[in-house]
Amino acid sequence: MTGAPLPVLSTRTAAQAYRHTVMKAPRCFGVCLVLLAGVSAAGGAVGAAEYSGFPGNSSNQSSAVLTGFADLRCPDNVSVDSLNTRYVLRWDWPHESAVNQTVTFTVQYLAERLSRKASHEKYWTSMCVDVLEHRCDFTAAELHYLALYLLRVRANTSQRSSGWVQIRFCPDKHAALGPPSSVRLRSVKGHLEIIITDPVTSSNQSMKTLLDNNLRYLIQYWRRSEEPKKAKVLQTENNVVMLTDLDRQTWYCVRVQSRYDFYNKISVFSDTHCTRTEGQMPYWQIFLYFLISLLLSFLLVVLLSFCCYKMFTLLKNTFCPAIQLPDHIQELWLSDSEKPQLLAPESPESVCELLVMVSAELDAVAVDEHSNTEDQDSSTHGRHGSGDSGVYSTEEDSGHRSDLQMSSRKHREELHDGTLLEL
Repeated sequence: MTGAPLPVLSTRTAAQAYRHTVMKAPRCFGVCLVLLAGVSAAGGAVGAAEYSGFPGNSSNQSSAVLTGFADLRCPDNVSVDSLNTRYVLRWDWPHESAVNQTVTFTVQYLAERLSRKASHEKYWTSMCVDVLEHRCDFTAAELHYLALYLLRVRANTSQRSSGWVQIRFCPDKHAALGPPSSVRLRSVKGHLEIIITDPVTSSNQSMKTLLDNNLRYLIQYWRRSEEPKKAKVLQTENNVVMLTDLDRQTWYCVRVQSRYDFYNKISVFSDTHCTRTEGQMPYWQIFLYFLISLLLSFLLVVLLSFCCYKMFTLLKNTFCPAIQLPDHIQELWLSDSEKPQLLAPESPESVCELLVMVSAELDAVAVDEHSNTEDQDSSTHGRHGSGDSGVYSTEEDSGHRSDLQMSSRKHREELHDGTLLEL
């Protein structure tokens, strides 16, 4: 009796357990579907985060936001500026979303092949930790040029962190190619030799070794007197190129561009270099130079002759003037005894002497008065005489007047000559 109800109880318990299991199964199935959908969405977001761009043309891309807190904003516009093997991760973040808080950023990277492991979180490597700048330099990480990496960044404060923003980066596909590191020109027997040095990595290694010798160069060359638009183009894989179809004794300019056809990478042009080709000068050019030199020599001779003539004329006019001094001044100048001497300051009596000036007008007045007196005497004498004696007296008076004028003039000249001698 005691053991009879056991099967009944067991059957009921089993039924209840079966019913409970059947009711619970849809719930578990629904939870599993939700989890699978979340993982698939995260994987799709990571796949959509692949970055493609060149330096100076870094494009914004959609990034996968993985985990974090919703109250701290995630970085935006995450991109990579790269050139050869130099990589810099950049992003934007509005600081007004965290007022009165110091916001720093943490950047990590991981090889994509390791992300497939279940415990891939421990393989992430931190490149920049709690930095204030909106950039992180990955050059020192020495990423393998042909590998694929995951790069992620997040914002941090003292109490919270934002979600990770993740992008995919492949240096071989996404890194830009730089121009040749140097270009040298050398003129050889009328030809132009171009020596090209490969672009180098951050460790001064040739980029051609990383690109499996698939690096090519595009060369443009033109006359310096022309525009670069008329340049001729030459493509080569060699580092030394000889240009032969050039004119002799002519200036040419050259610039070179690097190319990688697998991902259609094209670098900017190198600096422009110019040089002159050698060779024998044409005969017409030699003749032209001869004429120009002859003309310049003739002009130089004429100029020197003119200068010598002017100098000779100046010296001649200075030491042998064409206008001569009067004879009496030359005699005074040549006579040592009659040259004017400077008086000594010790003899004040000889410095100041009385100079008597006789005016010519006073002499003329005296002569006129004397003439009038003679005229009066002659007229008185004529009244008592005859008419013939009066005529004779008049002629005699005029002759006497002439003698007086001559004597007065001679007296003035003597006074003038005496004054000059005293001076």
